[in-house]
Order: sequence, then C-alpha cells, then structure tokens
Amino acid sequence: MARASIVAAFGCTLGIVPHLIAAVTGTAALLRASGLAFDALRAAGVVYLLFMAVTTLGDKSRLAVQDDQPARSPVRVIGSAMLANLLNPKLTVFFFAFLPQFVPPHAPDELARLLLLSGAFMAMTFVVFVIYGVGAAVVRRHVIERPRVIQQVRRVFAASFVGLGIKLAATSR
Repeated sequence: MARASIVAAFGCTLGIVPHLIAAVTGTAALLRASGLAFDALRAAGVVYLLFMAVTTLGDKSRLAVQDDQPARSPVRVIGSAMLANLLNPKLTVFFFAFLPQFVPPHAPDELARLLLLSGAFMAMTFVVFVIYGVGAAVVRRHVIERPRVIQQVRRVFAASFVGLGIKLAATSR
C-alpha cells in the first residue's frame, strides 16, 4: 500500500501541471478578466464539491481490506490522482491569484521565477502526499476494522466538501 500511495502522490503532483501551464500562458489573467469564465469555473467547482459531499454521505458500503484483489495499475492510479488535482479549485486559486504575487511584473526572469516557485510547490506537494499516503497505509487496517470511525470520517469529509463549496460559491474575482 505504501508503494501505491507514492504512485498516487506522483499523480497528484502531475495534476498540478495544467494549473501551472494556465498560469504561465496567461489563462489565469483571462479568467480574472472574464467574469463569465470565472463564474463558470467557480460554478463547476461548487457542483463538483457538492457532488462529492452527497456521494460521500450516501456511501454506506463497508470498507474492507481485500489483500487478494489485484492492485490497480500505476497508470490508473496516476490518472485518478491527476484528475483529482486537476479538478481541485484550491489549486486554481493558488496558481491564478496567490503564486503570481511573488513574481514582480515585467521582471526579466519572470517565467523562470514562476517555474522555480511552481517546482518548489510541486516538490513539497509530492513529499507531503507521500507522508500522508504512507501514514494512511500504516493505520488503514485499524480504521477499516471500525465501522463507526469510517462513518465519522465520511461525515467529516462530506461536511468539509459542503464548507468548501459554500466558500467557493461566495468567492468573488
């Protein structure tokens, strides 16, 4: 399981690249300038977060460790992880609004600075996700064997998704 978490961390890190490309190519400025584009992206993010909340709350399945099941291929794990980060509205806000503040406008090395900061962010993301994943692999059996803990975790995640959705809905350009 620890190996799979490292593969997933790699996929999540790759999922940052489209946000980086959007920031570097000026798509971020377009979204800031276009109220309609920003509102459409924001609405999609809100719908996605609310969908995740409803899906999480509605999931009554019992989690079980199935060691005899074939592992998902690394390509599928990376693809799922990339999609999760691609749809992450926090990354959009980070790359469109927060990160550019640390790069002086019209600096001769503006692109290099943005790429360096983005690379540092991606490296930190990878390390943190690996730590989370390996930690989760260590405690997974203890959590899975306690249905009440799973139910509470699902409630916390669902509430978090709703809270993030509300916060995103209230976000303005």
